[in-house]
Amino acid sequence: MPRNAVVGVDIGTSSSKGVLVGLDGTLIRSAVREHTPDRPGPGRFEMDASVWWDEFTALTRELTAPGDTTVVAVGVSGMGPCVLLTDEHDTPVRPAVLYGVDTRSVPQIDRLERQLGADAVVRRCGSALTTQAAGPKIAWIAEEEPEHYARARRLYMPSSWLVRRLTGAYVLDHHSASQCTPLYDTHAGDWHAPWAAEVAPGIDLPPLRWSGDAAGTVTAEAARATGLPPGIPVTTGTIDAWAEALSVGAQNIGDLMLMYGTTMFLIHTVPEPLTSPSLWGTVGALPGTRNLAGGMATSGAVTNWLRDLFADADHATLTRQAAEAGPGANGLLMLPYFSGERTPVMDPDARGVIAGLTLSHTRGDLYRAALEATAFGVRHNVEGIEAAGGDIRRVVAVGGGTQGPLWTQIVSDITGRPQELRAVTIGASYGGALLAARLVADADIDDWNPVRNTVTPRAENAARYEELYGLYRRLYPETRATVHALASLQER
Repeated sequence: MPRNAVVGVDIGTSSSKGVLVGLDGTLIRSAVREHTPDRPGPGRFEMDASVWWDEFTALTRELTAPGDTTVVAVGVSGMGPCVLLTDEHDTPVRPAVLYGVDTRSVPQIDRLERQLGADAVVRRCGSALTTQAAGPKIAWIAEEEPEHYARARRLYMPSSWLVRRLTGAYVLDHHSASQCTPLYDTHAGDWHAPWAAEVAPGIDLPPLRWSGDAAGTVTAEAARATGLPPGIPVTTGTIDAWAEALSVGAQNIGDLMLMYGTTMFLIHTVPEPLTSPSLWGTVGALPGTRNLAGGMATSGAVTNWLRDLFADADHATLTRQAAEAGPGANGLLMLPYFSGERTPVMDPDARGVIAGLTLSHTRGDLYRAALEATAFGVRHNVEGIEAAGGDIRRVVAVGGGTQGPLWTQIVSDITGRPQELRAVTIGASYGGALLAARLVADADIDDWNPVRNTVTPRAENAARYEELYGLYRRLYPETRATVHALASLQER
């Protein structure tokens, strides 16, 4: 007799991932579809929403094809905050504008800060207006592409788009809404109608639910497209990093999740709202939770870039050579701002810097410097979280970058903090499966996904990394004017 199972699917920046999971948390199967965002100009990242649905249907059919399970619920998540605008018939008016890696909305941020008041936005919304926020991206479309905006009536993100295609429901989760600054009031827990009318006129903003709430059930039409049983419940879903945190149990007060992926993301759970000009204050994925979050614009994206440059080497080879290079990468120091930087720098015109290069440096040194740069960026964010009042009691790591021991060890050495690793670190799709399972059964994350290892800092590397971190913190302000000038040249 087929066993009952749930499906979790996450639409990420560079791939869509799906998992089939038993109601006891056992990972039965996983599948991946890789994709590449479109880059129509400097600082612009977009994606056709048809990719999201096409890959979802391919994943569910692959996961369920053997016929040895009965799927009883579906969980979804996706990168965000993204802005997909559609007309009243759910036809996209243009490709989706992606999250903070897309930096086109700087002029709209400047205008909205003058119009609404920068301090007022932080007080009401929990976060400053940055290129991460969805509101300025909507304003950019309205101002720069009025012919497209004139047709726009609805707002979607990857997770809510999947929900719409699966169930017909037009909903969004509270957490995703809280990243639509300045449209959402974190204190009222609802859209702020006056600012929504000002920033997103004509858009019928979706009703709000919590990530683990059932948005609806799979329609007959969606069942035919996906191979899923009709009538099973679908979660409302959320942004990928928050699903990642749920997948490893990092949602208790004092927890900090580190997500090792194409970008690095940090989520700290706090007992009450905290704000910072260099971080994002949000509501959590679960009712009653609050977060102070940060996100680097690149991390794994830089190592992928290096792998592509060295076409005859894969990540395993480069990681081995980086381990041989040793702490400090033989005197190389990198700023990982290859797509600008989000927190805590908040500078879309920042650029990558590699300092200390000589003719004797190897690709292993460069790869090591990239891993260390990410770790220095994590430490910079951690210090910002604590300066804002955060109290980090436990660090939990998740994501593809945790599969080998080197990267997590470097981060622990540089931050001086242990990191818990759970048995399953596949990430957001597994978190989506957990929420789906909770729609139909009791599912406790400590039973589903116990701790398997703790990475501890190595004292022998502390002095070297302390010196390098001081240089890292100096390198950005000392090169800022130069890289801003270069960023201007790149846009011509």
